[in-house]
Amino acid sequence: MFPRETVDTSPIRKEAQKAGVPVCDFLMWKMQELAELEGKPQTLLAVCPNSRTVIRAALRAAKRARAPVKFAATLNQVDIDRGYTGLTQREFVELVKQEAEAIHFEGLIIVALDHGGPWVKDRHTIEGWDLKTCMDWVKRSFEAALDAGYDLLHVDPTVDRTLPPGTTLPVETVIERTVELIEHAENHRKKRGLPPISYEVGTEEVHGGLADLGVFERFLSGLKDALKARGLEEVWPIFVVGKVGTDLHTTLFDPQVARMLSEKARPYGSFIKGHYTDYVENPEDYPKSGMGAANVGPEFTEEEYNALAELAHIEEELFTRKLIVEKSEILEVLTQEVRKSGRWKKWLLPEEMGKDLLELPRDRKMWLVKTGCRYIWAQPEVVAKRALLYENLKRNGYFPEDIVLTAIERALDKYFRAFNLVDLDLRLQKVL
Repeated sequence: MFPRETVDTSPIRKEAQKAGVPVCDFLMWKMQELAELEGKPQTLLAVCPNSRTVIRAALRAAKRARAPVKFAATLNQVDIDRGYTGLTQREFVELVKQEAEAIHFEGLIIVALDHGGPWVKDRHTIEGWDLKTCMDWVKRSFEAALDAGYDLLHVDPTVDRTLPPGTTLPVETVIERTVELIEHAENHRKKRGLPPISYEVGTEEVHGGLADLGVFERFLSGLKDALKARGLEEVWPIFVVGKVGTDLHTTLFDPQVARMLSEKARPYGSFIKGHYTDYVENPEDYPKSGMGAANVGPEFTEEEYNALAELAHIEEELFTRKLIVEKSEILEVLTQEVRKSGRWKKWLLPEEMGKDLLELPRDRKMWLVKTGCRYIWAQPEVVAKRALLYENLKRNGYFPEDIVLTAIERALDKYFRAFNLVDLDLRLQKVL
């Protein structure tokens, strides 16, 4: 297997390079052109690569769908300190290349940073960093992402942990910090002679202050003026994150709000990006409402956990029948490692504060364990127990990795279909 020089060699990437424009921008323009030709809009799927298994499943599902796929990695997942996946930006890109080459995937792969900003990375908050320390770290992370070959940076300075709880960061400050980070990224990119990249701005979080439609428009207008003032008028975000009804605890997408946001962003040349799309009840409404892209992440972690739970049940039966000598106890280990990580505490409800994970009601505990597994998949104890689980099943004629991959791919397939992405690689040929 020969290593790829770039993450993919797709026609879209080649055409974008010829035109001298960012590949994600080029893709979105061509998708819009195709939608007008076919009368069938599409929404780009952005996969949160919270485990190596999810990366593999996403590439397999994209190949089957004959569609592009975008990976949106947070600084919690992939960073200069290796994040919770154990990968630096360069290692992440190399892993994606290897996994794509292993299945001979020839479609477009967009590699992106998700939520790049101060205090958005858990470590910034846990260790009580100040603004300068956070911004300096984010800038170094941007540099590492650019050097690794990322196609898009999400610039998200909408959080400020120095403010009193419940205080909204002024939109002018969000604009100022957004421009500071974009300017740093552009200076580094030009200095290194790297190709142009795409940008995404904003956040769906209420604390970011961009949920209100009036503030949303002020942000876009102010950002345009601020970029021009810094000599960056050629730089403009292809995606603006909008609050479209979904969040951590809701699953109903609001098409009406999405349409209004899309209409406000369209004159600026931007598309609306949705976050918290996990288990959304009406995914087919995303393209109908003009949504440019949508992130899905924790859902894939939960499906990975559910598949492992299915394997653990089979393993229990094999042990009862004396067909294996030692059980992996994988579910117990996952609970222990999530509890030990402490990362589950950030999702606690006000009435749950101060309680131990094991003291919570079963449904709440299970939700926290499932969503918290993304933080501990790469822990040595989890890796070892998972290997034992797989070996126990393989010795008895099962294909455990395929069972897990299939579970995640089933969730991925749902979005490829609902977002009108199936056969997009072929359909895009009409507008190239």
